[in-house]
Amino acid sequence: MKPLLRWFGLIFLALLALQLFFVVRIALMAVVDPQSTAFERSEAWRIAHAKTGALPWRQQWVDYDHIADSLKRAVIASEDDGFTSHEGIDWDAVEKAWQKNARAEEQSSRRTSADARARSPKVVGGSTITQQLAKNLFLSGERNLFRKAQELVLALLLEALLDKERILEIYLNSVEWGEGVFGAQAAAQHYFRKPAARLSPYEAARLAVMLPRPKYFEKLPNSAYLAARSASIMARMADAQLP
Repeated sequence: MKPLLRWFGLIFLALLALQLFFVVRIALMAVVDPQSTAFERSEAWRIAHAKTGALPWRQQWVDYDHIADSLKRAVIASEDDGFTSHEGIDWDAVEKAWQKNARAEEQSSRRTSADARARSPKVVGGSTITQQLAKNLFLSGERNLFRKAQELVLALLLEALLDKERILEIYLNSVEWGEGVFGAQAAAQHYFRKPAARLSPYEAARLAVMLPRPKYFEKLPNSAYLAARSASIMARMADAQLP
């Protein structure tokens, strides 16, 4: 019994140390711009080891005031319309995602074991901007319950240690907008040959709509869905609240 308790104690101390590490990292972000994120590093590794051997990389940090308000409003309208009011987590969306995961798990359990292994359900969640930032900054791309739980903890830490403006600033400077394209400035230059401060409402809406699948839409710039969804986001941008 004692060895088991000792192992539980060690695991608890390791988890506590990890959370303290995250606290220090996030606290520093209040005054120091992060040089890279876990997701960016994994993408750099993937691109560097691709068959082409090339490393197309575009990223340039710009301060919050040098990013067009139209892009901030478009991203909030598209990704997280409750950004300024929630505390990092949209619990209603989390509950719906949990129910969806439970249904997927139930359907998976009805398949044969071989089929279930081949088509295991993914853990999904209604991620806020803060959750997306937490995932990009610190976590791997794996989808499992432990990683999702850590994402929720990190989102709460981000909200506790940083203000909304800083969270949005870091998010817009680090989110992926295409193959090796990270941040608002790189995206604005890559797609529209202009700085992020000069994006028009329509250009901002198009960039915001790309966020869930940036590499996909980079290859389909004339997508009918992209055009229609951009028009929809434009109509909602005026109601988006900025921090």
